[in-house]
Amino acid sequence: MAQTAISPPAIVTVIGLGQMGLPMSRRLLLAGFKVHGADPAEPARAALAAAGGKAFASAKEAVAGASVVITMLPTGKVVREALLGPDEVAASLPKTTPIIDMSSSAPTDTTSLAEALAGLGLTLLDAPVSGGVKRAIDGSLAIMVGGPADVVEQVKPVLAAMGKSIIPTGRVGSGHAMKALNNYVSAAGLIAACEALLIGRTFGLAPETIADVLNVSTGRNNSTEVKLKPFIISEKFNSGFSFALMAKDLRIAADLAKHLGLTVPQIGAVADLWEKAKPGLGADADHTEIYRYLADLDANR
Repeated sequence: MAQTAISPPAIVTVIGLGQMGLPMSRRLLLAGFKVHGADPAEPARAALAAAGGKAFASAKEAVAGASVVITMLPTGKVVREALLGPDEVAASLPKTTPIIDMSSSAPTDTTSLAEALAGLGLTLLDAPVSGGVKRAIDGSLAIMVGGPADVVEQVKPVLAAMGKSIIPTGRVGSGHAMKALNNYVSAAGLIAACEALLIGRTFGLAPETIADVLNVSTGRNNSTEVKLKPFIISEKFNSGFSFALMAKDLRIAADLAKHLGLTVPQIGAVADLWEKAKPGLGADADHTEIYRYLADLDANR
């Protein structure tokens, strides 16, 4: 039997009010949902309260009365701890409450978490997003959703408040697999664009000319269109997506290939390159700063 759709003014609890969780919570509020947010950081809680939501330091308090719970946290390990740790957040939920992990987590960890939650009578969906902070703010995220089709339909009004494209991907874990693979393709395109820019500049081509030609030719990709001029050629390096998160997603994608026993050499090379670059760029580096790392390889020879 079809589940009743979760629509405004239902309570949505968002665990994790960081760079993505907070603007996504604001979109839910704008759509008419009541939002309970949980975050240990007082400024994040204050920002949600200022937007009209209710903020809690305790996730267990925040989920009280919720029709659906969303996690937007750094890693799958943190998600598991938040739901199944000492606070027993998941155990406090009614069995009809869907849980949506919108973090970027490893697919194998997601399937394991789904099995643990099923033991409590709870259904987990994985619904990672693509589009970064800018699209979280304007509600145009792409959302990849893995899990039972009837539960995906049930939470569609919630997801539609935050995203423009909602794409069911199959069984639980498939959303996180697709997110990691998407970021791998994005990162590979970014490396190619940065290398082309470095070679062209060294030869004497104007950076803007390189970008313009790529964007009307077969080399066009998201990085040439969206990242070269605004963030790399300008040297602003402030796209809003962190280097560390990209490195994490690339390792997830490479580990998935290894888990499946596939020999696909480039995915591991891209993940390794990001790992090597991370220490020298600093904890707060933007992912577009891969260009600086590549440029420094020749400068420091």
